[in-house]
Amino acid sequence: QVQLVESGGGLVQVGASLRLSCAASGRAFSNYAVAWFRQAPGKERMFVASISWSGDNTYYADAVKGRFTVSRDNAKNTVYLQMNSLNPEDAAVYYCAAKSGAADYSLWSNYDYWGQGTQVTVSS
Repeated sequence: QVQLVESGGGLVQVGASLRLSCAASGRAFSNYAVAWFRQAPGKERMFVASISWSGDNTYYADAVKGRFTVSRDNAKNTVYLQMNSLNPEDAAVYYCAAKSGAADYSLWSNYDYWGQGTQVTVSS
C-alpha cells in the first residue's frame, strides 16, 4: 500500500505560481511512477504531468507544457508540481497518483493509488 497526501493548493491570481507537493508513505515509493491529474467541476479527470520512478522521464499535457514542471525527491518520498503562469483554465482539484508497471501514464485508470486532492483556484 502507498498513501499519498497532496498539499500546496490555494487561491491565486492569474499569472501567479504555486507548487504542489505529493507526500508518500508506505511501500517503496521510488518504485512507482507518479502523475498529477486534475478535475474541474462538471469535467472529466484529466492528465496533467507524470514522472518515472527514477525521475529521468517526464511527460506533460499540451495545455501545461512549458508552464508546469514535475519533479521528485525519492529521499523525501515526495513529488512536486511547479505551476507557473496560472490561468483560470488551470483551476481544478489536483490529484497525485502512483502506479507500478509500464501501462499508459496518461490514463487515470492505470493508477493504483490516489491522494485526496488539493484545490487550486485562479482568480482573474
